[in-house]
Amino acid sequence: MISFDQILLFSLTSLLLIFTPGPDIIYVLTRGVAQGRTAALAAAMGFSLGNIGHTLFAVFGLSAILASSATAFTLVKVAGGIYLIYLGFKLWTADASHTLSDQGEQKTARLIFRQSILANLLNPKVAIFFLAFFPQFVRPDQGHPALQMVILGLTFVVLTMLGFGLVAFGAGALNSRLAARPSLSGWLHKGAGAILMGLGLRLLWVDR
Repeated sequence: MISFDQILLFSLTSLLLIFTPGPDIIYVLTRGVAQGRTAALAAAMGFSLGNIGHTLFAVFGLSAILASSATAFTLVKVAGGIYLIYLGFKLWTADASHTLSDQGEQKTARLIFRQSILANLLNPKVAIFFLAFFPQFVRPDQGHPALQMVILGLTFVVLTMLGFGLVAFGAGALNSRLAARPSLSGWLHKGAGAILMGLGLRLLWVDR
C-alpha cells in the first residue's frame, strides 16, 4: 500500500520544510518566548493537529477549490488574516504582570490550542501546499491514493508535533530566562502581539 522508502523520502523532505522559518513556527516561537513553554506546546499541538483538517481538505478536493477559485481563496485569506491580527491585538493588550494559577494556565493553554487549530485551518496557503506537496509522494500503482494521502498526512502531523515541540521547549527555556527580568515581560507581550499582527497583515497581502 505504501512503501518504506516512500515514507522515508516523504519524512526527510517534510522535516526540512517543517524547520524552514514560516508563519506557523514563528507563531509557536512567539507564544513560547512571551508566555512560556505550556503556551508554546499548546500552539505546537494546535498547529500540528490542524494539519489533519488540511489533509482531509486535500483528499476531498476542498484545497483544489481554493487553488482554482480566487473568490474562495480571498475569503479564507481575509478571515485568517483578520483572525491573526485579532490574536496579536489580544496579546498586545494582555496584562503581562498577571500571574496565572495552575488552573488559569491550563485554561489559557486550551484557549491557545483552539486558536492555533483555527489559525492553521484559516490559512489557504497551507491548504494549497498540501494539495501540491502530498501527491508527489503518492504512487497510484500501489493502490488507494486517498488512503496513501491520509497516511502521509498523519505522518506529517506527527513530524510537525516533534519539530514544533522542540521549538516550543526552546522558546519556553528562553522565556524562563527572561522571566527573571520582570521589566521585560510587558515588552515581550507587546512584541509577540506585534509579530502576530504582522503575520496577519502578511497573510492579507499574499497573492493566490
